[in-house]
Amino acid sequence: MISEVTLRGVEDADLDVLFEFMRDPEAVWMAAFTAEDPDDRAAFDAHMRKIRENPETLNHVILGDGVVVGSIASFVMEGDTEITYWIDRAVWGQGVAGRALALLLERVTVRPLHARAASDNAASLRVLTRAGFKPVGTDTGYAAARKAEIEETIFILS
Repeated sequence: MISEVTLRGVEDADLDVLFEFMRDPEAVWMAAFTAEDPDDRAAFDAHMRKIRENPETLNHVILGDGVVVGSIASFVMEGDTEITYWIDRAVWGQGVAGRALALLLERVTVRPLHARAASDNAASLRVLTRAGFKPVGTDTGYAAARKAEIEETIFILS
């Protein structure tokens, strides 16, 4: 069980571990809205380079007891600040996402803050709700991980 959760900026040395997390088939299915090909390392590296260079993006790794166990970020899309996170499946159910999100919310003071999650991802829906995000609607979009249109829940933190 992880006792301490902290955040720090993404470093080059973190990229291998993050790439492996984002290739996990079960995690990819749950996240749903993922890269077209989670095994495409060149596309992953290009995406990470782009977001790390964007001054409107705050990108962190999540450390659980000093070890990288996920990532969390805020970014601007179509004028709205959104958050996203990815947790290593090995630590699901240990409260890592909720603790990491609380830490991110101390750093990202923009409100409203937006988030989205696949509507059948009960764990993510709980994390967002517990952090104070309110569901404000749903949308349907193409989820590359599932190769289908699925429903996602839209959240706002005021």
